[in-house]
Amino acid sequence: MSVKASIKILVAGEFAASRKVLVYTLEQLGFDNLEEVTDAYSALVRLKSALFELVITDWEMSKMSGLQLLQQIRADQELKQIPVLMVSEDTNPQNIVAATKAGVNAYLIKPFELASFAEKMENIFR
Repeated sequence: MSVKASIKILVAGEFAASRKVLVYTLEQLGFDNLEEVTDAYSALVRLKSALFELVITDWEMSKMSGLQLLQQIRADQELKQIPVLMVSEDTNPQNIVAATKAGVNAYLIKPFELASFAEKMENIFR
């Protein structure tokens, strides 16, 4: 993988099991500079207090969804350039279109294969 393994990645997801799968997948690909948060509000706080080079967010979160987090990131002058990979169990094409219109860099349906995840990561950093 040509993406630098040292990039700082923020993983946002309400459910610990989902976050663990993402972290494990990232670790399998050699990434180790990872931070986890349990909701979109915490993600925004962390993004404003540290430099991250990628955000991976789950669509399904209460209070503020992954889509709303993406919209907040894109509306913020200091954050809008950070790539965002969204993951979701929802295969509804309307959600994929909404995320694309909001500026997502990649969208991945769960469950996913390691190769699919790696391909999305490569495409984000081309």
